[in-house]
Amino acid sequence: MTTDTPARLLQLLSLLQTPREWPGGELADRLGVSRRTVRRDIDRLRELGYPVQATHGADGGYRLVAGKAMPPLVLDDEEAVAIVVGLRAGAGHALEGVDEASVRALAKLEQVLPARLRHRVSTLQAATTPLINGDAASIAPETLTVMASAVAGQERLRFAYRAKDGTESRRLTEPYRLVSTGRRWYLVAYDLGREDWRTFRVDRVREPFATGARFAPRELPEGDAAEYLRRSIRRGHEGGEYAFDVLFEADAEFVAARLPAWLGRPEPETGGDDGDGEPRRCRVRGTTGDPVQWLAVRLLMVGCDFRVRAPGDLVTSVQELGVRLTRAAS
Repeated sequence: MTTDTPARLLQLLSLLQTPREWPGGELADRLGVSRRTVRRDIDRLRELGYPVQATHGADGGYRLVAGKAMPPLVLDDEEAVAIVVGLRAGAGHALEGVDEASVRALAKLEQVLPARLRHRVSTLQAATTPLINGDAASIAPETLTVMASAVAGQERLRFAYRAKDGTESRRLTEPYRLVSTGRRWYLVAYDLGREDWRTFRVDRVREPFATGARFAPRELPEGDAAEYLRRSIRRGHEGGEYAFDVLFEADAEFVAARLPAWLGRPEPETGGDDGDGEPRRCRVRGTTGDPVQWLAVRLLMVGCDFRVRAPGDLVTSVQELGVRLTRAAS
């Protein structure tokens, strides 16, 4: 019998989070208490915001259902390990759809993960090899979680940084946001040494360390963090990134379904319709640091006619690709 009420409530909650209905008598037996105590504990859970549904009958039953808000979850060891491994695998490679929220969740889980489970996670990851795109930037999950915690806690962050040309430096920053472009992670931060805002590619960061020194967040000079990153890339702060402009002979919905979202959002263009007034042409403008040869192939994979407006290097790459494909077909 569990006499400690908080411990009993957690045990009851863990049982209810199993997707099934629990008869009141079975819950009472599991917890070693009376059915009356089970009913009181159910009422306490409801007061805490857990939506517990009761069914009438000879024995009655209880089930945890979906509510208006996400209640705290109680995870067993296997569930916690599975979630951490899954989040680490996705966050470490900046997969499309895995954004800052997943990194924050990973940081929260790893903060409270017992040592024995940390060891299991490390062992499992050491024994597996993920299959990813060769052009994706790989990042140690620990790097992301340290940075995410510093952002959330408004702590100054110190790290080693390697620029594109190989120059090494030490940076002390006030981290503002982590931003995912789909295949890469960036940190938007105020660089105290340079007394200005900077963007840092996270795959070039080493030995991140939250100093514990708190700071009052500064106001970002240009909109939100994502917009600042876009403008920073256009200005060439990161080096190697470039802007591109492509016109597709297809509607925006068709292109959006076949082009990665991180390359840009298709915008309908006037003209090129089928006579019904509906635009059958769209334009994609974005920025990327990928080789122009890769981008040329990715544009070809959309499966419709297109024209490259900029940059000139991409135009040349598409022309060369066309020549090669023509030779291959002949």
